[in-house]
Amino acid sequence: MKLKTRIKICGITSPGDAAAAARAGAWAVGVILARESPRRVTIEQAREIMAAATVGIEKVGVFVNESPEAVAAAVSVCGLTAVQLHGEETPKQCRQVADLAGVVVIKALRVSEAGQLARGVASFDTGLVLLDTYEPNRRGGTGKAFDWGLAAALPEETRSGRLILSGGLNAENILDALDAVGPYAVDVSSGIESAPGIKDPGEMERLFDILKEMKR
Repeated sequence: MKLKTRIKICGITSPGDAAAAARAGAWAVGVILARESPRRVTIEQAREIMAAATVGIEKVGVFVNESPEAVAAAVSVCGLTAVQLHGEETPKQCRQVADLAGVVVIKALRVSEAGQLARGVASFDTGLVLLDTYEPNRRGGTGKAFDWGLAAALPEETRSGRLILSGGLNAENILDALDAVGPYAVDVSSGIESAPGIKDPGEMERLFDILKEMKR
């Protein structure tokens, strides 16, 4: 059954989890190649994980303050179709990555206040932007949601056209998040895990069942 919303399952560390997400109806699967993450995989592991995902699913690599050349090389080796830049990359660096890698660039922004969010989204011309929860010493995978009202205040065309909502999403709050923000897609990672990087099959199935039954 085709889902009424796009869902990205991120922080995948095994081919089995990638295949399961694809079978369940995921729009995208993501691997983290940033050194600081507990869900980090190597280039070789990322290649195996992405090979397990079905054709047609978006294959996203997550990077933090990596050079455009290194990102482009990883895209080639791993068969990525999109990259998520989760560091302090500038709009110019994002454009360099897009030019070199030839794939969709997702710029991740950590949400702290409304004015800063609006300016941040407007300053990037990447294909998509991802909003995540701000924590001073962590870039993602916090398991905490931010104030969705800040995202809901963005223009509707931005929300529905290029916004990926992330941060503490799980089966319990996913419908409320969709109602509040109306994003282009949602990103789920820690909300369906039994341990960092280990997806819980039951929680993943429950999440997708809820979205498949969504009538709104």
